Amino acid sequence: FEEALQEAQQVDKLLSESPGDDYLEEKFPLLGVPITVKEAFSLHGMPNTSGLVNRRNVVATSDATVVSRLKQAGAIPLGVTNCSELCMWYESSNRVYGRTNNPYDLQRIVGGSSGGEGGVLAAACSVIGVGSDIGGSIRMPAFFNGVFGHKPTTGVVPNDGQFPNARGVRTSYLCTGPMCRYAEDLELVLRVMAGPGVNKLKLNEKVALEKIKFHCMDHDGGSVFVSPVDKEILQAQKKVVEHLEGELGVQVQRVAIHKMKYSFQIWSAMMSSTDSNGQEAQVFTDLLGDHGKPVWPLWELMKWLVGMSSHTLPAIALGLTEKLMKLNPGANAKLVSMGKSLQEEMEALLGPDGVLLYPSHPTVAPRHHSPICTPFNFAYTAIFNVLGLPVTQCPLGLSSEGLPLGIQLVAASYNDHLTLAVARYLEKAFGGWVVPGKL
Repeated sequence: FEEALQEAQQVDKLLSESPGDDYLEEKFPLLGVPITVKEAFSLHGMPNTSGLVNRRNVVATSDATVVSRLKQAGAIPLGVTNCSELCMWYESSNRVYGRTNNPYDLQRIVGGSSGGEGGVLAAACSVIGVGSDIGGSIRMPAFFNGVFGHKPTTGVVPNDGQFPNARGVRTSYLCTGPMCRYAEDLELVLRVMAGPGVNKLKLNEKVALEKIKFHCMDHDGGSVFVSPVDKEILQAQKKVVEHLEGELGVQVQRVAIHKMKYSFQIWSAMMSSTDSNGQEAQVFTDLLGDHGKPVWPLWELMKWLVGMSSHTLPAIALGLTEKLMKLNPGANAKLVSMGKSLQEEMEALLGPDGVLLYPSHPTVAPRHHSPICTPFNFAYTAIFNVLGLPVTQCPLGLSSEGLPLGIQLVAASYNDHLTLAVARYLEKAFGGWVVPGKL
């Protein structure tokens, strides 16, 4: 905080000496804007544990690429925020920092793995956050905390400087992106984060909303692994459809994409597949052993039962699941093939001017610990990581319990400008972020 205040004073000095605001705006588009950073990213002088007890003494000696770009654009980091252990679970709780609570209801989760970011933005501590997403880790916290989050098209924003980073095939699924309280900030922050990579996107193209081909899917088709979608989430989505049809005069096309029913299985198989060079995906238990001995998940489970493990139950469970996944390579190959076919189907459906409306999660922010009973619900966000599509999570007000509602806006690759434009429109129509405690 002391450094942030010093940097703020330097900004004041710069403003008083500046020849003009236009010059400063061009050179420092985020001048003086307070930001927070997911703790999995390196921020010089700050801890970089990713919630792993073995790394509790690790302090970053440099900045992750996106953090460096945001600082060069004038942003002032306030600090780092909590995540789930090794960023692979959707409740942000670990044995280094403990558990993060949802500002709308302290008994609820903030989501994961960029959960601290979701909570800190919703509580108005910061205005812009750095998140990363390999299964919904930007979009779930943004949804549970009523803010905006954008998972860019794969390969546009660099992932360097975060732990754990992706290896092998997962480099095509991990995305770094912005989390913001206001929709208009998403594009600006995405431009800064992407640097030269922004040229792959069409952010300078004007979007005529009435010319977008809107598609709508209410649920995944009834996966046996995933909870049914809450009535209030469905109602919120229905209101969006009615608003688009009533105000823009568009026809929202209802679609039923059969393969979406297998979202969890497809994501799981693609995450553990080998890349084009035959390189295997990194084993989660190897990551758990960082700065220490190899981890045996069954032994860790025994220790956990008597309160002696330094790992969280979700991390141990993931280690066990990973071993089981390797037992059926034939089924995995079929699912990978199904994923590639679904990707082609989605790209063809959305084309150059399509946006799909799809739930962000089957339920509103769950109570603490309950994700362990619904471990596969993240499939609603995860499927779009392995498909490589850009997705914006957009808040849609609060439920009858005062918890955030929202929707995912999905486009074909490199059409991020479409989902960002629709998010700005829906923010005006539905109010965007709501101050916690205001019902």
